[in-house]
Amino acid sequence: MRFEINKDTFLYHLLIAQKALSTKTPNPALQGIKLDVEEDQVVITTSNSDISIKIELKDSSLEVEETGSVLVPGKYLLEIVRKLDGQTVKMSHVEDNLLNIEADHSDITLNLLELEDYPNLVFKLKKDFIKVNVRTLKTIIRQTAFATSTIENRPILTGVYFSIDGKKLTGVATDSYRLSQKTIALDNSYDSMSVIIPGRSLEELMKILENNQDDVEVHFDQNRVLFKYNNVLFHSRLLEGNYPETSKLIPQEYPVQIKFNKEQLITAIERASLLSSRDGQNAIVKLNVRADDAVEISSNSPEIGRVLEEVYPVDEIKGSPLKIAFSSKYMLEALKVFNSSEVTVKFTGEIRPFVLGGEYDEDMLQLILPVKTD
Repeated sequence: MRFEINKDTFLYHLLIAQKALSTKTPNPALQGIKLDVEEDQVVITTSNSDISIKIELKDSSLEVEETGSVLVPGKYLLEIVRKLDGQTVKMSHVEDNLLNIEADHSDITLNLLELEDYPNLVFKLKKDFIKVNVRTLKTIIRQTAFATSTIENRPILTGVYFSIDGKKLTGVATDSYRLSQKTIALDNSYDSMSVIIPGRSLEELMKILENNQDDVEVHFDQNRVLFKYNNVLFHSRLLEGNYPETSKLIPQEYPVQIKFNKEQLITAIERASLLSSRDGQNAIVKLNVRADDAVEISSNSPEIGRVLEEVYPVDEIKGSPLKIAFSSKYMLEALKVFNSSEVTVKFTGEIRPFVLGGEYDEDMLQLILPVKTD
């Protein structure tokens, strides 16, 4: 195996492949980046068992002198290429299972991993696949995946539930304390189906997708899903099991509705959470709807002090006075995924779930369960 290629182009694709590079694994081979050098391309493959990435790198700067395959320690390859000078990097497989790397005035020899130990990964493209605009896909991931559970005792809740019905694709995520639901329109109609994709896989996919008008092909195959984006194939396992019937959690009537300026509400909650009796991620703040149509956001810590913020709604409040407490973390994360500058908070009662909606986010719903306080 012997080839040379533009260093920046090679590094750019190595950084994409790094998203699936395993750092902690009983199989040392998964810490490697597999390079398959063919006559007209270099195929870069990485896997950490949960996700796998395959990149078919074709570039005008690529010159292949000899084809072949090697398994290179991923961490060292990335750092070496990142710090090389010059515009071109040359790589060749030499005797005794060594990789020689040359660039400008550098000449580096790196021990290779055993290629035979690398798993046989299959990236299977289906004839029937779903096509989604890349920006649309990024939006549905951004507005749902954050609400998945990080606790492994209920694995099914660590994923986003995707369902397809005709021209509609709906994503739902919940950790049992909050819920995020987003529906997008597809250009074509598809047969009904549903899958559960791990939230962590989707977050890694998000880092690869760019903000452009390209399409992403989504291929489903039993317990796996494959996303094809330009020259990148991104494979993820699916979660098995029955996702909870979340539609029953969404209230149908909202006696109290308040429209806020989103940024003003975010700022008030952030300041109030500073002196919450529960620190950090578990900070609890209280919302009090007064009879004079002002809203108080407050927190209290006997050891530290008290914060009281007044927020004035954009429109007249619909409904009667109300007091409710909630997790500032959950509320802030929900607010920050809205594209709308104004957000309406809809309450059903002081100890019942409340819902957030926005004028320019008609197909998105955020639901949060309140917290009981003494």
